[in-house]
Amino acid sequence: MLNYIWAGFFLIAFISALFQLIVWGDTLVFVRLMDAVFSMSRLAFEISLGLIGVMAFWLGIMRVGEKSGFLDAIVRLLRPLLVRLFPSVPADHPAMGSMVMNLSSNALGLDNAATPLGLKAMQDLQSLNSTPDTASNAQILFLVLNTSSVTLFPVTVFAFRAQQGAANPTDVFIPILFATFISTLTGLLVVGWNQGLKLLDRVVLGYLGGLALFMSTLLIYFVNLDQAEMQAQSAFLSNFLLFSVISGFIGGALAKKVNVFETFVEGAKKGFDVAITIIPYLVAMLVGIGVFRACGVLDGLLDLLRLLIASMGGDTRFVDALPTALMKPFSGSGARSLMVETMQTHGADSFAGRLASIVQGSTETTFYVAALYFGAVKIKNTRNAIPFGLAADFAGIVAAIAVGYLFFG
Repeated sequence: MLNYIWAGFFLIAFISALFQLIVWGDTLVFVRLMDAVFSMSRLAFEISLGLIGVMAFWLGIMRVGEKSGFLDAIVRLLRPLLVRLFPSVPADHPAMGSMVMNLSSNALGLDNAATPLGLKAMQDLQSLNSTPDTASNAQILFLVLNTSSVTLFPVTVFAFRAQQGAANPTDVFIPILFATFISTLTGLLVVGWNQGLKLLDRVVLGYLGGLALFMSTLLIYFVNLDQAEMQAQSAFLSNFLLFSVISGFIGGALAKKVNVFETFVEGAKKGFDVAITIIPYLVAMLVGIGVFRACGVLDGLLDLLRLLIASMGGDTRFVDALPTALMKPFSGSGARSLMVETMQTHGADSFAGRLASIVQGSTETTFYVAALYFGAVKIKNTRNAIPFGLAADFAGIVAAIAVGYLFFG
C-alpha cells in the first residue's frame, strides 16, 4: 500500500504540473517541484542528524530501564489481567509470557525489543491455533492491542518535536496518554464484545476501572483549569513524570548493582544507528510529500475539506493534522514524515504541529502490523482483526483531536 501511496505523490504532482503548464501557462511549476525535491532531501538529512543526540539519550535511558527491572515489574502487573483476557491461552503457556513482554516493551516505547517479542508471541499463539490459516480469537485480540498503540513513553515524538524547535517538546505527553487510553480501551471493548469475553470479571474491572478512574480524575482536574493554566500544569506534570521515570530507572538499576553508565552507553549507541537508518525513509517520504504540496494538490484537498467543515459551522484548524492521521494506519514512517512536514509548515508549537504529534503518538500502523504478524505465521484469513484495529485507530484520532482542542485550542 505504501508503495502506491508514495508513487502516487509523484505521478499526481507530475500530472497536476502538466495541467497548470498547459492550461494556465505556469512555467514555474516545475521549478517549484524541483525546489521541493532538493529542499526536502536536505531537510531529511538535517532532521536525522539533529535527532542523534536526543535518540541516543532516550535509548540509553530505556536500556537502563530494562536492566533496572522496570520491565519485569510491568510483566508481573499485567499477567493477572491477560490471563482473563486470553481464556484460551493456558496461564503457564509460553505465549502468555511473550505477550506480556511484548506489550510491556510497547508501553515503554522499546520498538526494537517489542517487534521480535511480538512475532514470538504470535508464533506461540499459533501453536494453540486449531485452524492454522485462520486467525484465532487470541491472535486477533493480541494484534488489536498492538495496533491500538499501548504507549506510555512516545520517545520518538518527543525527539522530533525537540529537533523541530518546540519550546517544550514533552507538552503533548498528557494529551497522548488520554488519546492512547481511548484507542486501547476501544480496541479492547470491540474485540471483547465480539468474542464474548468476561469484561465484567472483578479482576478485569479492577484494572480497567482503576485506570479509567485515574484518567477521568486527571481529565476533570484539567477541564476545570483555564487554558493557560492547563498548559502550564500539563507541562509541569509531563516533565515531572518523565524525569521521575529517568531517575527511577537509574535508581532501580543502581539498587540491582548494574553498571548504569556502561548500560546507558550501550543503549545510547543505538541512537546513532536509528537516526542514520531513518534517513532513506525520511528522504523518500518528505520529498514525496513536498512535491505533492508544491504542485498544489495537497493544499487544494485540505482547502476543500476546510470549506466543507466551515459550511457546517465547524472549526477547521484540525484539518492540517489530518494527513498524519490518515497515513498512520498504513505507514509509521509515512505518518512520521507528515508530522515533521506539518511542524515544518506550521511550526512545532502551532495547533496543527501539536495535534499531529498527538495523533502520531496515539495511533499505530494497523495494516503494517497485521501484515507482519499474520504473515510470520502464514495466516491468510485475518477475520475481523483489521476492522477492529481500524476502529481503535479511529477512536484514537477522534480522541487526539478532542484533547488537542482541550489543551491547545
